[in-house]
Amino acid sequence: MSDLATLERGLAAMGIDLPETAHEKLVAYAALLAKWNKVYNLTAIRDSSQMMTLHLFDALSVLPHLGAVTRLADVGSGGGLPGIPLAIARPDLAVTSIETVNKKATFQQQAKIELKLANFEPVCARVEEVRRDPGFDGIISRAFSELADFIRLTAHLLAPGGRFYAMKGVYPHEEIARLPDGFRVVESIELTVPALDAHRHLIIIERNGNA
Repeated sequence: MSDLATLERGLAAMGIDLPETAHEKLVAYAALLAKWNKVYNLTAIRDSSQMMTLHLFDALSVLPHLGAVTRLADVGSGGGLPGIPLAIARPDLAVTSIETVNKKATFQQQAKIELKLANFEPVCARVEEVRRDPGFDGIISRAFSELADFIRLTAHLLAPGGRFYAMKGVYPHEEIARLPDGFRVVESIELTVPALDAHRHLIIIERNGNA
């Protein structure tokens, strides 16, 4: 089965409807990631079918749960995950990817150019040194760090009323118990990723008192 057919089958299984142009860009991104990965070691995943499942489908599984988010920061995004697939899927979503490793940020910049992603901005910096005004109404991470560290390192970037979106494996009971004061889990969503036999959760967190 071709990568495009695999992608289309996975999107259908998740109930995600995207235009053909997005399908083509997602497959092109996966190919670009695989190509650069041979030299720059961007991800431990080498197999193309595994890359489709563990990277693209996993990233896109959060798409239905971002709601009205319009400015999203992706923290510790490595090869651009989940930020680049989300930027491809939602051209109306402004995605800023914050990555400390230069070779990974360089890859993201190349992906932005080759895929013509006007709504995607890679930033090579430590997240605690990044400043934005106004802040982001959504901050997402995929295996970036423990929840408490994720909140502490990025809270200065969150706009009033904004939310954190933490992508996790098994439900992180202990991490949630260690959340900093002033923050609470507002929703936990069990994600379904096609062809992935593993637990995946999206933990949504906001400041206490947020509407």
